[in-house]
Amino acid sequence: MERDFVIGLCREALLVTLILSAPALLASLLVGLAVSLFQATTQIQEQTLSFVPKMVAVFFVLLLSGNWLIAETVKFSVRLFEQIPRAVSSFQ
Repeated sequence: MERDFVIGLCREALLVTLILSAPALLASLLVGLAVSLFQATTQIQEQTLSFVPKMVAVFFVLLLSGNWLIAETVKFSVRLFEQIPRAVSSFQ
């Protein structure tokens, strides 16, 4: 019981982390791909060119999805705190 409980908590924490990081990572990926295509077509080989657009895109995505990110984090935290009595009873 103890091992299953801990594994379930770790699995849920990793899943929430993956879901919460997905919007920023996808925005960075799409902007990086667009800048790479632009660099390939114009033959501009500046390595720092993609940094600023990625940073701006991630900033706007986090700004737009911030409420949802906080809500999901609060939901996970509440579920975690609700499971504390179960965790204590399973380890005794």
